[in-house]
Amino acid sequence: MERLGYPVSGEESGERLDQFVTRLTGMTRAQAQRLISSGAVRVNGSAQPKHYRLRPGDYVGVEPFEPQPAEPVAQSIPINIVYQDKCLAVISKPAGLVVHPAAGHREGTLVNALLYAIEDLSGVGGVLRPGIVHRLDRDTSGLMVVAKNDSSHATLQKMVRGRELKRLYLALVHGVPATRLATIDAPVGRNPGNRKKMAVTGEGGRPALTHFQVIKHYPEAALLEVELVTGRTHQIRVHLAYIGYPVVGDPEYGIHGALERELELKRQFLHAYKISFPHPETGEELSFEDPLPEDLESALRRLESM
Repeated sequence: MERLGYPVSGEESGERLDQFVTRLTGMTRAQAQRLISSGAVRVNGSAQPKHYRLRPGDYVGVEPFEPQPAEPVAQSIPINIVYQDKCLAVISKPAGLVVHPAAGHREGTLVNALLYAIEDLSGVGGVLRPGIVHRLDRDTSGLMVVAKNDSSHATLQKMVRGRELKRLYLALVHGVPATRLATIDAPVGRNPGNRKKMAVTGEGGRPALTHFQVIKHYPEAALLEVELVTGRTHQIRVHLAYIGYPVVGDPEYGIHGALERELELKRQFLHAYKISFPHPETGEELSFEDPLPEDLESALRRLESM
């Protein structure tokens, strides 16, 4: 794209900057807002927020940018395929891998890896999310199920909604819960004070249910088995922080204390270790387990020796 420059006329006075750039470039509103946030849009030589109201005589400049591919490309990224048949695959996602392309992560995602490793993926999720039935946070490791045809995709998503697809996690938390078994039933929505984070909130929150049991406790921490019943964004991390037992190593909802340094953790201690569901075509009950990755196993060994 060549550099664009445009003087603002009197008729355009008062228009929001993102609306102006959308019309000027032919982008979507979201694309224009991302471009403005990146600093590639200047008003009279200075960066302005997306909601800036234009004035007569303003000069809007848009720096050149490289167009992004409309569809993700296959990339040779190592992933562990635990199981695969004509209908689905179960994979172990490593920590640090974003699930699907989005702003700032156009390549190097799980979807790019799946396109390379698996020839046939369901198109139900759209071009950016082929085969994706459910997600894991970037720095959460563990098991995910991926659909290979549209019928299986629809059935698996119905299982998620109907709570037939059972997902169990291992989480190390600060503190020791008073009861061995507990349920957290609290709605989760966008944090009104920080829209990039989630929170337990009555206004705008969606129902969220999490079960957990204490597997082992230590002087300052406890290892929990957590069942994710609903699947809200950051649900486990938000729920556990809400009741006063944040996940160790959690950069957004955690404590960031001495324990993280002693355990040498570089990410939250959260691993999707078990997944169970009936096969979407045969009805056979499938169950898979994934051992803790080395970084979390190493943290537990250090905790045991403290």
